[in-house]
Amino acid sequence: MTLYCVGLGPGGGRDLTERARDVLASVDLIVGYTTYVSLVRDQFAQAEFACTGMRGERERCAYALEQAVAGRSVAVVCSGDPGVYGMAGLLLELAPAYGDVQIEVVPGVSAALGGAALLGAPLMHDWCTISLSDLLTPWETIRDRLEAAALAGFVICLYNPASRGRKDYLARACDVLLRHLNPNTVCGLVRNVGREGETCRVLTLRELRDAPADMRSCAFVGNVTTRVVDGRMVTPRGYPGEGA
Repeated sequence: MTLYCVGLGPGGGRDLTERARDVLASVDLIVGYTTYVSLVRDQFAQAEFACTGMRGERERCAYALEQAVAGRSVAVVCSGDPGVYGMAGLLLELAPAYGDVQIEVVPGVSAALGGAALLGAPLMHDWCTISLSDLLTPWETIRDRLEAAALAGFVICLYNPASRGRKDYLARACDVLLRHLNPNTVCGLVRNVGREGETCRVLTLRELRDAPADMRSCAFVGNVTTRVVDGRMVTPRGYPGEGA
């Protein structure tokens, strides 16, 4: 039996891949985080839906596996790509305890890639993602990763830059980066990628520090070569003659 882990894209269903759409149209149970389920409920009327809230990830995945073992066709949905801060890893870890359940990961467009497309081409050279949420990762570890990424010269995509309980985390992260990066480093900030109210903005690292952000935002911090070209954020790849 196969249990699908499906990426909805950052728009939560507006930018589904053809494979993801076909899978969701074929199953009779779709399981996911409450917000993500609400975004696709109207598109797949043939399915029953089950959801849990924040921090219900393990219960959500266990329920999906139990239902798959019982013979139902099941998909677990994730925003963006299921392997980027999604449920693919947890499902694969839990699956061996449930017998002959095969997990098929159906990729989606990550928020990093969707946001980068809005901004221009900030991820043309080596880059990394760092989540600023400390629910599962201690702030000290996040700080160390920020330091290492800045010192290594990566373009950095910051997920979960702020929330109601972490209003100052983007500012704290920028303070770490400002120890190593020029305050005028080109940055970008996107919100609601692929959803209603989608916005993007190119700004400096100094400006990013005090910019409003929330869990629907992603911030991009350029490297020393990143520049603004006709209002777009561009990190040169280094092709011969590029920028000439």
